[in-house]
Amino acid sequence: MVRFRAGRHDREILRLAVPAFGALVAEPLFLLSDSAIVGHLGTAQLGGLGVAGQALNTLVYLCVFLAYGTTAGVARRIGAGDRRAAVRQGIDGMWLAVAIGAVLIAAGWPLIPPIVDAFGASAAVAPFAETYLRISLFGIPSMLVVLAGTGVLRGLQDTRTPLAVSIGGFTLNLLLNAVFVLALGWGIAGSAWGTVLAQTGSAAVYAAVVLRAARREGAPVRPDWAGLRTSATAGFRLLLRTAALRMVLIVGTSVAARMGDAEIAAYQVGFQVWTLLAFALDAIAIAGQAITGRYLGAADVSGTRAVTRRMVSWGVACGVVFGLAVLAVRPWLPDLFTSDGDVRHLLLVSLVLVAVLQPVAGVVFVLDGILIGAGDGAYLAVTTLVATVVFLPAALLLYGADAGIVGLWAAIGLWMATRMVTLGLRARGDRWMVTGAVR
Repeated sequence: MVRFRAGRHDREILRLAVPAFGALVAEPLFLLSDSAIVGHLGTAQLGGLGVAGQALNTLVYLCVFLAYGTTAGVARRIGAGDRRAAVRQGIDGMWLAVAIGAVLIAAGWPLIPPIVDAFGASAAVAPFAETYLRISLFGIPSMLVVLAGTGVLRGLQDTRTPLAVSIGGFTLNLLLNAVFVLALGWGIAGSAWGTVLAQTGSAAVYAAVVLRAARREGAPVRPDWAGLRTSATAGFRLLLRTAALRMVLIVGTSVAARMGDAEIAAYQVGFQVWTLLAFALDAIAIAGQAITGRYLGAADVSGTRAVTRRMVSWGVACGVVFGLAVLAVRPWLPDLFTSDGDVRHLLLVSLVLVAVLQPVAGVVFVLDGILIGAGDGAYLAVTTLVATVVFLPAALLLYGADAGIVGLWAAIGLWMATRMVTLGLRARGDRWMVTGAVR
């Protein structure tokens, strides 16, 4: 009987996680394809795209609560058997995305020059970065609607449609960039317009899918102020969590940059390996959001506990496999990125630490997703801030002690361990398992 239930949970996790992983991997291809095309225009243009891309990535990272919060809320309603209310809550999340997008356009327009300056753009690069950002601002509402629409469909236990939209959006973006930049000669502005139109097309697909669901379930589509307030409240807690995570990433890069050129080069490559593996672990976390919300919405506490144990097992197993895979390719991986002996040595050391931390990352990513699905945003915000407070002095002290890149990765390991302990303690208790259609 236990084997049967485990098998059922495994199938459920895979059904949601595999397409989610594909969609997660597809997203970074937007800027990657832009870079491949803009790179033919010149170094300054490519640098401008890099600066603008970092600014836009930061915005996406901070606004990911639109996807996560919507997933949790919609999944709860689905678990409670109220599809009409689930779609209604998803629509509230999409209206919130439109509202935030409009505010960001108005607030962001006069701030573009200081934003570009804050990223340290040179006089040659800055004009191209500003051009790309000014045009890209018009795509922000669509970009946020895509995040919210993704959350709606994940909450409805559908991760295949977001995968299809991601692939379609990437393909359209690639074609439009090729036409606008290479065929019509619009330069970096053409790349920005191509991306804006691709994002708008993706947002239109999500809107059509959700509107069709609203008609099917008889759900109203007009803005609901109470629903918007609920979405904004949940989103603010997740925003705090995400901002704390972002601070760790920024400080880590800043500390590595101050160590020296070889250290920052090795750290960046090691961190990109970490990020790639994080996509796979995050796919399980996304499945955790959708499944946990649905189980709690159905008031199935025992089922929630069982599927939580199973997903944590998946996280640990994947972490072990990823760690062994990193160790297996470690002797050859540095040669793909550098011929510098110092960078190669530091990267070899970094990869050992990246590998060792993967099982811990597996637990942290999965439990984070489960608690997001449970709507436990307040606890996540507080404990992520606590972990960040632990990381910051550790990173600075180890930097002052000349511990080098090993010290930096050790501080990251301490940060991950702190998150694992705080998330694990929460998961072992019952306070996060609030049942019903609304937390």
